[in-house]
Amino acid sequence: MKELHKRAWRGLIVVTICMALALFLSAGTIAYWYGWIYLGIYASASVLITLYLMKYDPALLERRIKAGPSAEKHGAQKMIAGLAFLAYIASFILPALDYRLHWSHVPWGVVLLGDVLTALSFYIVFLVFRENSFAAATVSLAPDQKVIATGPYAIVRHPMYIGVTLLFIATPLALGSFFGLLIFLVALPVFIWRLIDEEKFLREHLNGYAEYCTKVRWRLLPGVF
Repeated sequence: MKELHKRAWRGLIVVTICMALALFLSAGTIAYWYGWIYLGIYASASVLITLYLMKYDPALLERRIKAGPSAEKHGAQKMIAGLAFLAYIASFILPALDYRLHWSHVPWGVVLLGDVLTALSFYIVFLVFRENSFAAATVSLAPDQKVIATGPYAIVRHPMYIGVTLLFIATPLALGSFFGLLIFLVALPVFIWRLIDEEKFLREHLNGYAEYCTKVRWRLLPGVF
């Protein structure tokens, strides 16, 4: 258990440092206050969720640590994870460059909205983790996995993607950039590709998932998709 905690904290620290470097090197200054506020919200939410998983669901924490293209077992998902990772990095770099080069002007109210939406996206992810102990970072199946149809899963089949999608919208706004929203437009098809490919895998390998899909009609957004 101690080793798991060390790995979790090590990963969180590395991610935070890499985010800070991407933000402030791209912005060309450490006086990028939008970046500091965003980083504070991101890091605080990540720490709180990590502490929750350490106490209540270490098995899920283990599943979440194994992430990235190298952790995926299927060819398509390796490619999808790689594209998602590039979009993730770009979602920090482009807004910071926008700040540095003054491409767009975002009112304070919109920046504040971005901060609120960032916090909301993490709250949605927390709700998913609290409901589904099988919410791994890779497309895989645990030996004892079962279909989860309660909580947010009673509304849409992929609530985790709502939180992630919202984060890609919130991030550029919180960082003071309208141009950064271009990353969301690029990332959205990647998310949908991953979602559909994941559903195909679950239909084939998870008992009861096909029946669940007939009961919960919408994948991501009720009434739309």
